Amino acid sequence: MNKKQPYMNVGAAFLFGLFGLLFFVLLCRYFSIQITGEVSGQPLAAKAQQKYGREGTLLATRGNIYDRNGVVVAEDTASYKLIAILDKRMTTDPKKPHHVKDAKKTAQELAKYIKMDESEIYRILSDGMKNDKFQVEFSKAGKDISYETKTKIEKLELPGITFSRDSKRFYPNGIFASHVVGYADKIEQKDETFKSVGKMGIEQEYNDELTGKNGTINYESDLWGYILPDGKEKITAAQNGHDVYLTIDQKIQTFLEDAMDNVAKEYNPKKIIAVVADPKTGEILAMGQRPSFQPKTKEGIEKSWHNEAVETSFEPGSTMKIFTLAAAVQEKVFNPNETYQSGSYKVTDKDQAIHDHNGSGWGTITFLEGVQRSSNTAFARIAKEKLGFERFREYLTKFGFDKPTGIELPNETSGKIQFTYPIEKITTAYGQGTAITPIQQIQAATAIANNGKMMKPHVLEKIVNHDSGKTIEKISPEVVSTPISSETAKEVRDILETVVTSPKGTGGRYKIDGYSVAGKTGTANIPGPNGKYLSGANNYIFSFLGMAPKDDPELIVYVAVQQPELKGLDAGQGAIPVSAIFNPVMKNSLHYLNIQPTVLEKTEKNKLPNLKDQSVEEVVNQLKEQNFETVVLGGGTKVVGQLPKAGTTILEGEKVVIQTDGDLTAPDMTGWSLRDVMKVSNLAELKLSSKGKGFVTQQNIKSGALLHKGDFLIVNLKSPEEQWNDEDKNAKDDGAEEGSEGMAQD
Repeated sequence: MNKKQPYMNVGAAFLFGLFGLLFFVLLCRYFSIQITGEVSGQPLAAKAQQKYGREGTLLATRGNIYDRNGVVVAEDTASYKLIAILDKRMTTDPKKPHHVKDAKKTAQELAKYIKMDESEIYRILSDGMKNDKFQVEFSKAGKDISYETKTKIEKLELPGITFSRDSKRFYPNGIFASHVVGYADKIEQKDETFKSVGKMGIEQEYNDELTGKNGTINYESDLWGYILPDGKEKITAAQNGHDVYLTIDQKIQTFLEDAMDNVAKEYNPKKIIAVVADPKTGEILAMGQRPSFQPKTKEGIEKSWHNEAVETSFEPGSTMKIFTLAAAVQEKVFNPNETYQSGSYKVTDKDQAIHDHNGSGWGTITFLEGVQRSSNTAFARIAKEKLGFERFREYLTKFGFDKPTGIELPNETSGKIQFTYPIEKITTAYGQGTAITPIQQIQAATAIANNGKMMKPHVLEKIVNHDSGKTIEKISPEVVSTPISSETAKEVRDILETVVTSPKGTGGRYKIDGYSVAGKTGTANIPGPNGKYLSGANNYIFSFLGMAPKDDPELIVYVAVQQPELKGLDAGQGAIPVSAIFNPVMKNSLHYLNIQPTVLEKTEKNKLPNLKDQSVEEVVNQLKEQNFETVVLGGGTKVVGQLPKAGTTILEGEKVVIQTDGDLTAPDMTGWSLRDVMKVSNLAELKLSSKGKGFVTQQNIKSGALLHKGDFLIVNLKSPEEQWNDEDKNAKDDGAEEGSEGMAQD
């Protein structure tokens, strides 16, 4: 025993020393970590933040697009994405499962509410279960689900079926200046989030302004991702996109859309292009085309990717004669009483003769009659013999035909002026050979309508900060040039009025009761695939460029209809479908703008007072005395809201919607315009969806029913254009008497 004792002492000493050394190393390591805060060169705080810190995204809202009166044209609205949780670990209580247990039943029920076959839903669920996926989605069919559909699915209480909130771009007016407004698509980003990106029109041109900047939230969480009660949060607020206000007027655009729909249905043309502008400011009040598309679903977009008024140039036909005439009047070389021999004209002995549209002309006539009859030979003589080619070319530049207008829309093209050979110079004078865009014609026409001042066309009114309401950018009217004098403009309008009023004029169909219209018809040739012009009575682009009232034009309207299907007595009568658009659009727009016919007294304009906090009875009596139609929402006794807002200038007879302090009830909206329906939906905070154009014929919420915030209000509208169709049918009866206005006006 004594012999072993020394060894035991040595062993104990060795172990004591070893453990002491290890304790010393551990102690040094402890103090090293405490002092430096690092392990192996890695900061512990950063590691902890990485493990327990979370970062979330605060989504920014894309800016809204409004018309000139604040009516929503495009906005972001809530939508939902359908998700199926498959992981069994999500269920802690077997009686309350949180994962999909019965794939077959789930597929059977979901197929009733989303656009996907039951078999395909079952396949997605089954494949996900086999591959141990935590969750699955249902591609396009499971996205953009409305709140109404989401609620119906939730009532089924299907285990594992849940939703994630998203947003989608909503276009409440459907087909409404679709190529002007454009559309936005959800594009997947590198971080696997989705971002709305404008792909056409204003959505594309002002994508940067409309696009907001997402914010972030950084917070501390536990292992399961839940926010710690005393955890620190760092929030960077999202910056919502700016709002864009257009010069488009919702009512005038609706007039235009309805008229184009009618013509497209009855005459099935290859194309329709139409523009309504304010000549005093250059503001585009309406712009549309057919074919068009639904911006929400993209239905029909494959038929027409381009904004035809801005991106396509073509031979204008005889509407070009307006500007040749204006140049001649400005240079004082146009004598309306001077005569010439119509029929044919040779610019040089070597060139082929050009002819009037009827082939033989009308004998010896005055130049004024030549304008009225749309004589090609008259304008060929004006360009060569009166103006001279050099001066004529200068006026083409002054009227802006050799460069884009600069309108705030993408992909604008310029005109292609063919002016090398003598034959090209005279054909340009009457609208053949040279190609220009409709928007260039609108810009040039403002000089005629606006007493010589040519205004730059624009569709943007202003850009406003979505959150603060502060105006970021405001567009002011811009005079591009002054190609002619005020006196010349007046004389040209007087001459163009006779195109419509004279029995010899080609514009007889464009008369509007109570208004004087000045304008010019056009019939443009269409180049064929072999380089030659198409033949046939209907193979033209029929058009009219007009302004009214003649003495002080408030509106310019351009309409072009390509290759309408005109049969029987209508064959070659291109003015019929063109006037079916121009006449109702011009007439109804002038009425809407309170430009009443001269035989009628003007409707009074009044500024609406602030009606809030007044008694309902007093307000109703007050508005009745001012000849306003009052709509009362609710059974309360005090007014708490109104639309239009206080200070708004409104027309006599316009609807004023007042909100009371009682429960809100739905009014009977039959016969209402969509604009008036929007007043109710805005005050009651309803989600509005409309079908069709024109005036209300049906509403989903019955009259007298209680209105609740967030309810869906669906209205069906039908066009008021039946009366216009009746007028058009009556006009066809005397179509044979006006045959000179249709065929080949060049």
